Amino acid sequence: MAKSLPPLRYPPDGEQAFHQALMREAHRYLSSRQDHRFAAAHEWIQAGLLLLLCAGCYAFSLLQTSAGGFILCYLLFMLMAMLLNILVNHDASHGVFSRSPGINRLISRVVTLPLGLDPDYWRVRHVYFHHVYANVEHYDLDTEENGFFRQTPYQRWRPWMRWQHLYWPLIAALSLPYLAWVFDWADRCGKTPLAERRLMPGVRGWLLFTLSKVLHLLLVLGVPLWAAEQHGISLSVVLAAWLISQMAASLLVVFLLLGTHWADAEFYPPGLKGQLPQGWYRHNFATACDWLPSPAWLGYFTGGLNLHLTHHLFPGWHHRHYPALAAIVARLASEHGMNYRCINYRELFRQQQTFLRRMGQPGGTT
Repeated sequence: MAKSLPPLRYPPDGEQAFHQALMREAHRYLSSRQDHRFAAAHEWIQAGLLLLLCAGCYAFSLLQTSAGGFILCYLLFMLMAMLLNILVNHDASHGVFSRSPGINRLISRVVTLPLGLDPDYWRVRHVYFHHVYANVEHYDLDTEENGFFRQTPYQRWRPWMRWQHLYWPLIAALSLPYLAWVFDWADRCGKTPLAERRLMPGVRGWLLFTLSKVLHLLLVLGVPLWAAEQHGISLSVVLAAWLISQMAASLLVVFLLLGTHWADAEFYPPGLKGQLPQGWYRHNFATACDWLPSPAWLGYFTGGLNLHLTHHLFPGWHHRHYPALAAIVARLASEHGMNYRCINYRELFRQQQTFLRRMGQPGGTT
C-alpha cells in the first residue's frame, strides 16, 4: 500500500449547468419545507431508542444463565450497534447528524466502540478517499488490493479468485474485524496514505487510540467473560458469540452496500499528469448506482445506503432527504445527459455476481 498519493484533478467536463440546476432544485426543496440538512428530532429520538435497545441487549446478555440465551442477547447487542452505525454514525462521520462537529465526533466515538473501529481513521478513509476517488485504483482505499479478493481490473489475478463469487460472503463477514485490527493499526503506524494527515498526533493520539481499543475489548470480551463465568457459561461460548456477532454485523452492512460500486460500474487508473478522464459528476454516475428495497419500508433501516449514488452527490445532507433528492437527480440527469441508474435489489445482486465472476477470471476487465 502506498504511503503517499499525489492529488488528482477532475476536469470541468461541461458539468456546470447540471451542477447549478441540481443545487438550485435541492435548495428549493429545503426552502419549501423550511428545513435543514441535518438530522431532525425524529432521528435523534430514533438514535436514543436504538442506543437504549443496544445497551439493554448487552445488559441482558450479562444476566443470562444459558449458552443459547447468552448468544442470542449478545448477537442482538452487536446488530443493534451496527444499526446505530448505519443510521447514526455514517451521517455523523459526514458531519450532518448534528450541527456541532464536536457532537458528531463524540457520537462516532461512542457508537463505534462495540465494533472496534477507530472512528477518526474510518471517517478519513471514507470521506476523503472513497468519496473523492470512488473506484480509482490506489486512491479508493475501500478497493485496495488484498490478495484474497480482486475488486478492480487493475489488480493481480490469483487462481483462487475463480471462486470469489462463491466465497465473497466469508470475506464480507471478516471485513469488520479486518478493518479494526489491520487497517486501523496500519493507519495508526503510518503505513497508509492517511499518514500525511497526521490524525490524532503525538502521545495524546496514541493514548486515545489505544484506550479505545482496550475499552472495546473490555466491552465485548472482558466483561462478558467475567459475567459468563459467574453463570457457568464456558469461555468457548463467549468466544463463539463474539465471532458470530462480529461476522453477522459485518454481513449486515456489506449486504446494504452489495455491488453499489460494482453493478455495471467503471474503474479507473490514477490518470496521466494527475487528471482523471471525466468530471466529478460523470465520474460518480459511472461508479455508483441507487437501488430500491422490496418491500419499500426496508429502506427505513438502510440509512440511505441504498440510494448510494444520491449519497455520493449529496454527502453533506442527512440521509432522511435522500428519497426526495434521488427524484431530483433522476429528473435532472435525463435533462442533462447523465446516466442515472436505479435498480432493484435482485438486479443489484445479479450484477454483483456478474462482476465478481468477471474479476475472477485471468485478464478480467470491466
